[in-house]
Amino acid sequence: MKADAVRGHLDAMLLAVLEPGPLHGYAVITAVQQRSGGVLELRTGTVYPALNRLERLGLLHSRWQPVSDRPRRCYELTDAGRRSLAAERSTWQDFTTAISAVLDLATPAGRTT
Repeated sequence: MKADAVRGHLDAMLLAVLEPGPLHGYAVITAVQQRSGGVLELRTGTVYPALNRLERLGLLHSRWQPVSDRPRRCYELTDAGRRSLAAERSTWQDFTTAISAVLDLATPAGRTT
């Protein structure tokens, strides 16, 4: 999938994969790949700066935790992050509904041919 298709939606995807609980950076990348059925393969050079930015914005909190006997920075949603994710989901629903209406071959409601 084109990188442009992900642009603008990266933050929402990162927040969504962190919703169930804390993950370290590589696990975030793996979760996005798995949840997308392998279609989305994010690069570390894209994900880590985004995670750091989301943390600076107060949407994530991180702390060092041992994972497989190795310390890793794990990220988790803050309350502000949960609110932001809810808003992103609502915006996404509106967007996909509008785009589907345009791309759908069916005649729009209220229009006669």
